[in-house]
Amino acid sequence: MTLDKALADALRATSTATITTVLLKKGVRRCWMQGPMPYFHADERIVGRAFTLRFVPAREDLATPESWSSPRSTRAAIEDMPEGCIAVVDAMGVTDAGIFGDILTARMKKRGVAALVTDGMVRDAAGVESTGLPVWCSGVAAPASVAGLTFVGWQEPIGCGGVAVFPDDVIVIDGDGAVVIPAALVEEVAKAGVEQERLELWIMREIEKGVPLPGLYPPNAETKARYEAEMGQG
Repeated sequence: MTLDKALADALRATSTATITTVLLKKGVRRCWMQGPMPYFHADERIVGRAFTLRFVPAREDLATPESWSSPRSTRAAIEDMPEGCIAVVDAMGVTDAGIFGDILTARMKKRGVAALVTDGMVRDAAGVESTGLPVWCSGVAAPASVAGLTFVGWQEPIGCGGVAVFPDDVIVIDGDGAVVIPAALVEEVAKAGVEQERLELWIMREIEKGVPLPGLYPPNAETKARYEAEMGQG
């Protein structure tokens, strides 16, 4: 399902830090993924629907180079990825095997995938860099995925970096990492996020004027009234 352009634009204007605060106010605490950090071509905020992939621990009869030709393979999953999606990969935080290398990421880029997010590693670093695909990951490892992992499926619920991610949840990634917004909350979060950014910009201007923090951040009733009055005049 394609993400509405207005919602996508609103989320692109909202930092992941702000989104975590908005989600916290809605009772969602586990939304920031531990592990995925900006690594390749990660200098812009990116928003997209989650396309999930899942690995489990390596099992010797399944985690073989021959498995790469199986109908249930990372290759087949990539061919299912829709344009504009963000591939979110549960690699269990494994650090001694790279889940994707230059050839797979090149194909993802060609298919119009917006970015790759994983709590695992990638390999062929120079080649991945050359593809231009934005990647948030835990680092780089030379061994192939089958050295430590077995690929088992795609477009099913996963855990990535300690966070539950369902297909079609919305992912926002920037310099602070990767955040998942539950699909049912996307519209609410997008609207609240824009307003929170607007409020915090005003608070920053107040700080520059020398206003002390108590009552300003978080704003008390008097500060809120002053903010709303000034914004109304604007």
